[in-house]
Amino acid sequence: MRWTKHTVTVRNKAERNPLLPTDENLAAGKEAFSHYCVACHGMDGQNTGVPFADNMSPPVPLLNSQEVQSYTDGQLKWVIDNGIEPSGMPGSKGILSDEEIWSTVLFIRHLPPAGSQGDPPMYSK
Repeated sequence: MRWTKHTVTVRNKAERNPLLPTDENLAAGKEAFSHYCVACHGMDGQNTGVPFADNMSPPVPLLNSQEVQSYTDGQLKWVIDNGIEPSGMPGSKGILSDEEIWSTVLFIRHLPPAGSQGDPPMYSK
């Protein structure tokens, strides 16, 4: 399945991120991530505080995993744009701008340590 996703179904392998990993762009990526991605991936991208992450089929992937990090930036943007069927990953096309998605890709490439950001607000007690 991994080979199929990395070489056939997830497109835009050659597309390059036009944004540099500056402090400003990383902060923008964290901000975009916090509005769209934290409900499933946690504040740190590693599912911290997400009560259902391991119970989904397939489970919500850790964004710092080798599986996710081995995608090119273009492929990560494609996944964020289009989602992944039949998983629970929704597409954000029409919700996030290209710049928000590219900055989110930068954030995914520079994730904070697991647990360092706390639980997503919607799951905090």
